Amino acid sequence: MKIRLIDIAHARSGDKGDTGNVGVIALRKEHYPLLVKYLTVDRVKKHFEGIALGGVERYELPNLWALNFLLHEVLGGGGTRSLKNDAQGKTLSSAMLRMELEIDETITLKG
Repeated sequence: MKIRLIDIAHARSGDKGDTGNVGVIALRKEHYPLLVKYLTVDRVKKHFEGIALGGVERYELPNLWALNFLLHEVLGGGGTRSLKNDAQGKTLSSAMLRMELEIDETITLKG
C-alpha cells in the first residue's frame, strides 16, 4: 500500500546554523510504529537528495509519537550566510510531508 506521509503525520521544522530540524508527529498513536518502521534515515536522505548535502540523523520520541530528523548542510550556511529563499528551513516540514511511503500494512485513512 502506498500512503502519503501527510495522511498519517504533521511536521514542524526550523534551523540551527546550517542544519535543518524536522519533527514528524503521528496523527494517531497507531501511526507511530509506521513512522518508526518506514521513515528511515536512508529514506529521508534520498527524499532530500541534492538538498541535504551532509548526513541525516534520526531521534525517536515515542512518548510524543514523533521522530526528529537533523539534516546537515541543508541551508547553504544558515540564516545570515545563505542566499537560499528558505535559509531558516521553515519549508522543510512541508517538503517532508510530500513524501510517499510504500508500506506492507493495510491501514484506514480518514477522509
